[in-house]
Amino acid sequence: MGKGKYQDWLTHEGLTKLEGWARDGLTDEQIANNIGIGTTTLYNWKKRYVEIVEALKKGKEVVDREVEGSLLRRAKGYTTVDHQYKVVDVDPDVLHARRRKVANTYKLDHPEAAKQEIDDYAAEKVPTRESIELFQNQHEVPPDTTAAIFWLKNRKPDEWRDRKETELSGGVGVQVSDPYKNLSEEQLAKLADDDDG
Repeated sequence: MGKGKYQDWLTHEGLTKLEGWARDGLTDEQIANNIGIGTTTLYNWKKRYVEIVEALKKGKEVVDREVEGSLLRRAKGYTTVDHQYKVVDVDPDVLHARRRKVANTYKLDHPEAAKQEIDDYAAEKVPTRESIELFQNQHEVPPDTTAAIFWLKNRKPDEWRDRKETELSGGVGVQVSDPYKNLSEEQLAKLADDDDG
């Protein structure tokens, strides 16, 4: 594919590459570098060719949805299962039976094949070792408070933002929290003494 030729990037292959790079999370600058053009040229192409804009947008939407799903999953908590495996030699009788099955299938598909060719094919396709699962360990990943707060502040800003707007006579005001409201009388007196001294 020619570097820097917009016509090449309007083809099915070119648009698919652009979409894939966007889905992989590359920035416009990185995508332009992959094409072999400057970022400004890519911006000009995006203004002129809707196909390029759509390919980049489609790729980025997939990643955005995946990240949203991961954030929501993290905010709510989830269950995960770990698997422990061990690689072992296949029992000789089982190995022989598996290879005979593969050899018979190959023989039916290739009736002209010689016995040695069939045996070689079966030996290549059926491994002598396999992995077996020893156990599974299921555990809970608890909800992540930071992820939950981030999600709520962005999805329900009127209910979860740090500052609340309140209506005052004559216009809108901002409710300010009192940094001293949780201090004891002793702490307040000490602060007052510090300010006087």
